[in-house]
Amino acid sequence: MTSAAPEEGYERGLGSRQVQMIAIGGAIGVGLFMGAGANIAKAGPSIILMYALAGVIVFFIMRALGELLLYRRSTGSFAEYIREFLGPFFGYVTGWTYWLLWVVTGMAELTAAAIYINFWFPSIPQWVSALVFLVVLFGVNLISVKVFGEVEFWFSMVKVTAIIGMIVIGLGVLTLGFSDAGDTAAASNLWSHGGFFPNGIGDSLMTLQGVMFAYIAVELVGVTASESEDPERTLPKAINTLPWRIIIFYVGALTVLLAVVKWTEFSAGESPFVHGFSKIGIPLAAGIVNFVVLTAALSSCNSGMYSTGRMLRDLATSGEGPSIFARLNVRKSPALGITFSVLFMGIGVLLNYVVPEKAFTYVTSVSTACGIWTWLMILFAHIRYRSAFRAGRLPASSFPAPGGSFFSWVAAVFLLFVTCLVAYDKDARVSLYIGAGWAVCLVIGWYVLKARGGAQPLGQSDAVEPEYARK
Repeated sequence: MTSAAPEEGYERGLGSRQVQMIAIGGAIGVGLFMGAGANIAKAGPSIILMYALAGVIVFFIMRALGELLLYRRSTGSFAEYIREFLGPFFGYVTGWTYWLLWVVTGMAELTAAAIYINFWFPSIPQWVSALVFLVVLFGVNLISVKVFGEVEFWFSMVKVTAIIGMIVIGLGVLTLGFSDAGDTAAASNLWSHGGFFPNGIGDSLMTLQGVMFAYIAVELVGVTASESEDPERTLPKAINTLPWRIIIFYVGALTVLLAVVKWTEFSAGESPFVHGFSKIGIPLAAGIVNFVVLTAALSSCNSGMYSTGRMLRDLATSGEGPSIFARLNVRKSPALGITFSVLFMGIGVLLNYVVPEKAFTYVTSVSTACGIWTWLMILFAHIRYRSAFRAGRLPASSFPAPGGSFFSWVAAVFLLFVTCLVAYDKDARVSLYIGAGWAVCLVIGWYVLKARGGAQPLGQSDAVEPEYARK
């Protein structure tokens, strides 16, 4: 049931409304609904500033990616641009690292979904819920990109509607004083309990590593480009609306939440939104919010399965992965790549069986490290593109990044700073150890590919110069 022709293209089955909602949904995930609890406990109200700062950097990254995506059409993923401007080795490393990012993120989402199920059914083991969700989403991704897009559209619609509803209800509590939290809800909660930086600026900055995890998935629009009906129109719109999504869904939602319920009442291991609405005391509100955050987790895991299959196919068609992953099934879906990825996501089910209380922390730290590498490669590829464009070797993009490569440099320095924070944090430092082991595996794999004639010598690129020469 597969096609043996790797060059056969994907079905352009993602419409404008689906790409827009995938982009919006990518900015609303477990990093906000689940991870924000631990970040609030560390930073207090200043977490709002941390999310805003990280959001600005993510916008710079997305504008850099947008310029690359529309300088020429890609038939694969954004790893193709990294391959072109930084060399095949970095394209290979980024492709496999992005695959690992989504596999590990999928584990985090499965873990969070299992925790949310415990809200209603505490007797069900976490690993059982995680396994059931894994199998169901696997089936969705095997059908077709249209089914994926439609499922993701409604997942995102639930998240967006719910957050807007939460903000409206929170504002009602603040202005009208109704609910059980009405007597204590006030804007002064943002500075009255130890100040805006209750634990100091240092502790607030340490939350940036967790905050960055919340934004992983915004670059997913770069993977959907090859299956979008009209990327020249939909991608700029999806990227340019990112600041508004950050202002509303992160800064706005957290500001209202922390004004309604003082920050000292939140802790790691639970959704701050579920806890907050439990305090408000609106009947069924906590259960509804729990359903929403469950939807967010499943949405992100669904996206992870989608992107890993496409990334594996891109690696296979570039000679940087097993050729079998280049095949598409009769519905033009990379079924073998998705299946391979799901098998690895199953490790998350095992973690939920062995160490359920630490599974979320472990996988999010690894995911953040992979995300930082991916974003850095996008930024450096953009810097190389801008250099070639200024030299007249490449055409202009229809969606140029403001400031040229300046803000790409700013974002790159910021990401390197966050990496230093990860190294300083004893709990998150495990991700760097895993990253070092992953790097060794990738280098070994590269030389194996080279020995078989499927890769070029380390650091050598045959993509950039011939491309420039043709121009």
